[in-house]
Formats: sequence, structure tokens, C-alpha cells
Amino acid sequence: MRRLEGKTAVVTGSGRRGGLGEAIALRLAEEGAAVVISDIGASRDAATPASMIGGAEEMKAIAAEITAKGARSSAFVCDVRDFEAVKALAAHAQEVHGSLDIWVNNAGIGYIMKPLLEVTPDDFRTVINVNLTGAFFGIRAAAEIMTAQGRGGRIISIASQAAKSGFPHAQAYTASKHGLVGLTRSAAIELGPHGITVNNVCPNHVTTGLGAWQNEYFYKVVGAESVEAYLKQMADRIPLRRPGLPEDTANAVAFLASDEAKYITAESLNVSGGEEPH
Repeated sequence: MRRLEGKTAVVTGSGRRGGLGEAIALRLAEEGAAVVISDIGASRDAATPASMIGGAEEMKAIAAEITAKGARSSAFVCDVRDFEAVKALAAHAQEVHGSLDIWVNNAGIGYIMKPLLEVTPDDFRTVINVNLTGAFFGIRAAAEIMTAQGRGGRIISIASQAAKSGFPHAQAYTASKHGLVGLTRSAAIELGPHGITVNNVCPNHVTTGLGAWQNEYFYKVVGAESVEAYLKQMADRIPLRRPGLPEDTANAVAFLASDEAKYITAESLNVSGGEEPH
């Protein structure tokens, strides 16, 4: 099925190989959507190390791969902390591909993890600025164009299991993802009359490049003997007996972006193999 034929999607934070954003972009392209690959492009400060972000050349390579498979794609550098840059990204989608129909807030920081008493004000602000304020900027910019187009739209944010439960060493991250739930509920009420749905996808742990960093960090926090032992403990507590895969999240996004989900809004959909039941 090509449920998104004729649609244009923007996926923030999609410029890193092996990441959730890349998987989402590829899945939406498979469904027929034109896809704008977007990421910060280069390290800009201590909060955006090159090892944790999608570089400009990597973004272009992902867009080229999508194009080679027969779908339309482009790459656009955007720092989601900058509202003007986010508006420019939305405008790019409409100007280059003819419309803006799907917006996926995927950009996020999940690598500033510390014990509570070591978290600085700058640490906290940095995470909130990307994960929550950046998502608001995306919703705001996308909604402006979608309402003007008058054809509805889909706005989907990648939240987390941390939008439902607390985790040690992840105070800012958990707060930002809980905040997405409230932001989504409020935005859905206001945008519903325009035919725009607003939802979250809440995956549990996924071993992407970021996920691998988290594995190395958290196996020591929980006192596991090794990363492998940590992942085994994780799998044992998940009813489906494995952590998430990028395609699990990508499939949920493709569904919420489709007309099959046109009566679903203000929801935060768990994609956790049963680990997060509420």
C-alpha cells in the first residue's frame, strides 16, 4: 500500500544513519510521501557533539537513497531550537514539494544523563529546549501552513516510554517527554477543527546510535555485569521479550500519518512490547 501518495512529510532529527528519524523517513517514503530530511547538520556547541547529531553530508546521503528508490526527497539543515529556522524548514517543504501534510517531531537529546545532584541549570534547559520547546516550534510552524492549506494534516511527536514513567539520571529528559503529552493534548483540541490530528508515539528502548550510548551508560547505573546482561534484563521484563526496533516506531508513525488514523488525535501511543501499559 502507498497510503501517503501525494503527501509531503518533514522528519526532524532524521539525518543520522541508524536512527529513529532515518527509519521513519524511509517508512514514510515507502508509503509514497515526499520526505524532507532535516537535522542540525553540524555541531554548534557542547550540547550538540558531532557524534550525536546528523551531519550535512549524512543528511544528503539519506535523501539521495530515498530518491534512488523512486520517492521525492530533499535535505534541509535546521536547529529546532531556533523558531525562524523551523519556520524556514516548513516553508521549504511547501515550496519544494508543493505542500506540507505530515510533520514528525523526532529531534531530541537523550544523551545528557546525570545523577540529579549533578544536573546543572544549563543541562536542564538544553534538553527542554530541544525536546519540548523544539517540538512546540514544529507544531506551531506546521500548523500555520496546514491551516492555510485547508486540507488537514498530521503532526506526530516522538515522545518515549519516559513520557509515562520516571527514570533515574533522566530528569530533564523525562520532564520534556511528559511535557509533550500535555502539549499534544492541548494542540489537538485547537487544531482538530482544521482536520489536523496531533499525536505522540512512545517507544521503549531502541538500540540506535543513541541507544547504544545509553546501553553503555545505564548498564553501570543499574549494576549489570555488562551491556549484554543489561539488555537481557530489559528483554526479560518486556512481555514480547525484546527491546524495540526502529521499524516498530516507524510503522506506528506511518499508521498515524495515514487516513486510517484520521479519527485518532491527542493520543500518546505506546510502542513498547507491553512494557509500558498505560
